[in-house]
Amino acid sequence: MVATTEELRTTPALPQRFGHPRGLTVLAGTELWDRISFHGMQAMLVLYMTGELVKPGRMEGIIGFASYRHALENVYGPLSTMALATQTFGWYVAIMAFMPLIGGWLGDKYISRRTGVATGALLMTAGHFCLAFDATFLIALLLLVTGAGMLRGNLKPQIRSLYATGDRRLAEAFQVYSFVVNFGAFIAPIVTGAVAKYYGWHAGFGVAGFGMLIGLVWYLKGSKDLPPDRKDDSATPEKRPLTRGEWRNIGGLMLLWPFSVAFWTSQAQIWNVYNVWVRDNVDMNVGGFDVPVPWLQSLDGLCPALFIPLTIWLWRRQAARGSEPSRFTKMAVGCILFSLGTLLLAASPMFVGAGQKELLAIPIVFHLVSNLGAVYFSPVMMAIFADRAPERLRGTMLGVDALSITVASLLSGSMGAWYETVSPTVFWLTTAAIVGFAGILLLLVAPLFRRIFVDQPEAHTSVEIADQALAQPG
Repeated sequence: MVATTEELRTTPALPQRFGHPRGLTVLAGTELWDRISFHGMQAMLVLYMTGELVKPGRMEGIIGFASYRHALENVYGPLSTMALATQTFGWYVAIMAFMPLIGGWLGDKYISRRTGVATGALLMTAGHFCLAFDATFLIALLLLVTGAGMLRGNLKPQIRSLYATGDRRLAEAFQVYSFVVNFGAFIAPIVTGAVAKYYGWHAGFGVAGFGMLIGLVWYLKGSKDLPPDRKDDSATPEKRPLTRGEWRNIGGLMLLWPFSVAFWTSQAQIWNVYNVWVRDNVDMNVGGFDVPVPWLQSLDGLCPALFIPLTIWLWRRQAARGSEPSRFTKMAVGCILFSLGTLLLAASPMFVGAGQKELLAIPIVFHLVSNLGAVYFSPVMMAIFADRAPERLRGTMLGVDALSITVASLLSGSMGAWYETVSPTVFWLTTAAIVGFAGILLLLVAPLFRRIFVDQPEAHTSVEIADQALAQPG
C-alpha cells in the first residue's frame, strides 16, 4: 500500500503526557465539554417540550413554529403534544448525527480541522444560549445541529493524526477518549437536571451553554499540542486513486452499517420515549425525595466509564489465553445484551401490583445491562470505521458511521408517536426485538466480515489495532 503523508509521519516530536501525545488530552477534554453540554440539554429536551413548551398558549410564541408544525403534519398527519415533541426530538438528533458527515467532508477537502472545531463550538454555544428563550427555540436547534456537525466532524479524525500507523497506543487513546466522553455524559444530566428542577428549564439550558464555551477555550489553549493540519496539495500521495483494498474496506464498512442502524434505533428510544415512560410509570420517590427524571440518563455516562476499564482488562486476559472474541462477535454480544436489558423494561409491570407504579430498581438495572452491551458494540464499531477508512476520507467515513444515528433517530420519532397507541410492554418488546435480531444475525455473518477485512495485506497493521481498540462512544 502506498503510505500517505500522515502515515509516514512519526510522533516523537509531539509533546508527551503519561506516555501519550498531550494532544490527546486536548481533544478528549474538548469532547468532554461538548458532551456535558449536549447530554445535559438532551436529558431535558423532551420533558421540556411535553411539559411546557409545545402546549397551546405557549408554542405560539416560538418564531416559525406554526410553519414548522404545518410541515411536520403534512408528512405525519395531525400530531398530539407527545407526538409533536418526540418527532421534533427525533429530527433534531437525526440531523445532528448527519451533520458530522458534512463537517468531516469539509475538513477532508476545504477547511482546516481547527477551523471546523472552533466554528462548531461557537455555533453550539450560541445555540445553547438561544434555548434560554422560548422565541428562539427553533433557531437554537438549527445552531446546535450545525455546530455539532462542524465540531464532531473535525475533532475525532484528529485523534488518529496523533499516532503513526502501527502505534499500539492508538488503541489506548480511543479508550481514554471514550472514558472521558462517558464521564461527561454522567455528570451532565445531574447538574443540568438539578438546575432545571430548582431554577427552571431555561437556567438548565444556560448551564449547558457555559459548558460548551469552556470546551472552546480548552481547545484553543491546547491547540499548540496538536499536529499541523494536513495541507491540500495535488502533488501529495493523498490524491492517488483509491486502491482495490481501500475500496474493499469501504464496501465492508457499508455492509456493516445497517447493524449500527439497528443498534441505534433501540438506543434512540432511551433518549426519546424513555424519559416520558419513566415520568409516567416509575415511582421516582426515594425516602421522600423526588429523583429528577434526567438523573437516570446520567447512568448512561457512569456505567460505560465503569465498564470500559473492566472490559479492557477482560479482553486482555482473553487475548493472553488466545480466546479473545473477534470484534464482530463482541458487537453481536453487545446487541444481545442491550436487547436483554430492554426486555426487562417490557417485563417491569410483572414486579408490582395492578395500578402501582414500577420500581425504580428496574430502570437502574436496565442501564447497567444495556450499557455493558453498548460498551461491547459502539466503541468497537467506531474503531473499525476510524481504522479502515482511507486516511483522506476518514472524516467523511466517520460521518457515514454517525449517519446510522440519523436514520435511527428518524425512526425513533415515528416510534414515539406509535408509543401512544400501544402498551409500554409492546413498545419495549419491539425495541428489544430490533437490536436482538441484529445481534443474532451479526453472529451468523461474522465469518463473512472477517474475510472481507482480513484478506487485505495492505491493511495488515491496522487490523491488529482495530481488534484491540475500545474506540469511542456514539
